[in-house]
Amino acid sequence: MDVWAVYSTVTKFGLYLGALGCAGLVFNAALFRAQIEFRSVVRLILVYATLGLVAAVVNFGLRGAALMGEWSGAFDTEILSILWETPVGAALTLRIVGFAIVILSLLMGKHAIWPACVGALVILWSFTQIGHVSDKGAMWLQVTLLMHLVLAAFWLGVLTPLRRLSCDPSTLQVAAILGHSFGRAALCAIPFLLIAGGVLTFQLVGGLSGILTPYGLILVGKLGGVAMLLGLGAANKLRFVPRLQSGDTAAGRHLTQSISLECMVFVIVLAFTAFLTSTVSVPE
Repeated sequence: MDVWAVYSTVTKFGLYLGALGCAGLVFNAALFRAQIEFRSVVRLILVYATLGLVAAVVNFGLRGAALMGEWSGAFDTEILSILWETPVGAALTLRIVGFAIVILSLLMGKHAIWPACVGALVILWSFTQIGHVSDKGAMWLQVTLLMHLVLAAFWLGVLTPLRRLSCDPSTLQVAAILGHSFGRAALCAIPFLLIAGGVLTFQLVGGLSGILTPYGLILVGKLGGVAMLLGLGAANKLRFVPRLQSGDTAAGRHLTQSISLECMVFVIVLAFTAFLTSTVSVPE
């Protein structure tokens, strides 16, 4: 693995975390306005948006550096202008527009949360324009990837607000309501998330022979992380949230610990994804 692939992995990880974190918080703030106070998440959304925007721009520059094999390529206007005319440039344009819409919407106040959702969708749609899925050239695969990303962002986005609420004894009942509401939505969303992930996996690796390639094995590791997330999510919904609803204050501490572990696993899954899309080719 060359040095540019390492740098690309790092910046893509920042991009994925920033994009999914930003979009997920926006979606949850819009859907669960009664439980998630807008002011409590604005700063974090802005942090994620800034991280994602900076990572997107730096990753674009790294592509120029990789083409020339030296750092000067990251600032070479001729190289960058050529890149700008490719799908890489189109994806960056969508990301800049999407993050800008989110940031401007948040500055306008809580009444602009729905325009922020549009910006979040633009950000996520940018990932369908480049990468292994776009190389297949099928619109239905791009839509499937978008659905997969929206649901993953929705899941990631609820974790921080729910953890904050479950940490504070005075907001445990609010945490119980949010956890119950998200759990009901997840019952519908997670099957679609799994179906979309399964379809994308099959299209990218094909059969068993594809699974046994380096790409397939790393993908299996990522799927193992997703399985852990599903187990933790099930524990939250079936055990800790019902205990919170019944007034068990100790459940708040257990829910907090479970969510912290979920966040760690999410980070690992995103790291696998960044490595996968930066260094390994899809099996032929």
